[in-house]
Amino acid sequence: MDLTGLTLRVAAARPHVLLAAVPGGAAVRLAAERLLRARDWPRASTPAQADLLFVAGPDLPELRTPLERLWRDMPAPRARVHARTADEVEDALNAGRALLGPPAVRHASAAAPADAGGHREGDHGARERHEGDDQTPGHDGHGDHGGHGGHGGHGGHSGGQTEMPGGLPMAGQGADRDGLTLDQLHLPLGPFLADWPAGLTVRLVLQGDVVQRVDVDEPARPIDDAAAEAFWVQPWLRAASGEPVPVGEAVRRRAAAHLDSLGRLLAVAGWPAEAVRARRLRDDLLSGAPRAAVAPRLERFTRRVGRSRTLAWLTRGIGVVTAQKAREAGVGGPAARAGGDVTSRYRQWLADIRRDLPRLEDPAPLDVAVEDSPRGPWSAEHPPSAALIALLPRLLEGAELAAARLVVASLDPDPDELVSRGVVEVARG
Repeated sequence: MDLTGLTLRVAAARPHVLLAAVPGGAAVRLAAERLLRARDWPRASTPAQADLLFVAGPDLPELRTPLERLWRDMPAPRARVHARTADEVEDALNAGRALLGPPAVRHASAAAPADAGGHREGDHGARERHEGDDQTPGHDGHGDHGGHGGHGGHGGHSGGQTEMPGGLPMAGQGADRDGLTLDQLHLPLGPFLADWPAGLTVRLVLQGDVVQRVDVDEPARPIDDAAAEAFWVQPWLRAASGEPVPVGEAVRRRAAAHLDSLGRLLAVAGWPAEAVRARRLRDDLLSGAPRAAVAPRLERFTRRVGRSRTLAWLTRGIGVVTAQKAREAGVGGPAARAGGDVTSRYRQWLADIRRDLPRLEDPAPLDVAVEDSPRGPWSAEHPPSAALIALLPRLLEGAELAAARLVVASLDPDPDELVSRGVVEVARG
């Protein structure tokens, strides 16, 4: 029996896809998620689960090294593709499946144009290796759609960054908060994790399971600033530049952004079925579905999630920040209005979605001074996500490691806001 050929055929028929989104690539990620769901291709949450590495967004040299580590952690047979724009997603996925196929299929695909998803071995586009090369099968997985089995689901924390045996760095020693000397563990979260802000790297110092110190890396920037777009705030960027934008378009984008954030949080909390529902509703809003078609489903979703006692129990008392402290830190929008813990923040998203439902088709012109962007009042000089990222150390220090990902998911800062074309132009003056 040709076991190698059988393995290749199985992988090519329905590859497990590890989606690595980079800052400025939200539109590409969304297009990939929609197509993967339509094709019923399972999502991998760790390199060890994956057959196909799909890089979504512009080329960022600073992230090439962690991408290579993700690639090394994937077991053979494997393939790698890169879609820089949403229009390239379908060709890239087709190229990846061809690369995973038996030799005859791979040779036939070699005649395809080089820009149909990437290039062959040695470039930064589609890649192929089918022997036992230098991969290191990585961490245990937790199922499709990025589910993480509740608080403790953190397989593959570092997104390919750690290289020590077992995927963890060696521990040092330091004094804990009670003055005792305990082992210290340096653990990076990101830049590539399932259900994680694109390209964000949060560096933790742990003693036991308690976070002692937090550092956040500056977001990586693309080679070409024009290639990076802050997808979720596009209506506000266009309105700020003088273009007439209907309020309905802006609130539709805002509600979709909250559903995207809820999809991440629900997946991290271990509720993958509702995470999928959130993403389907998100995609329906983005496709322009009429209010009458989505309102009943949105109301059922917000009621079911908002009333879940289990979800509230899992998230209660975690990452508490008062409304006053949030505003003092420059945070606005849902995180400031919620004024509380993770439970308060996701319930605020649900309330905002219900509030925006009647306005999905409002033709009035958007006033950026009146309507908040998804993460707060929009300002290219001070993007709302910059304040959310700056707040992370305060909320994570002293927290248990198991709660860290829930805290990040409940704020869900958007690094795209910091590297998009409009923001970079303002920063440069």
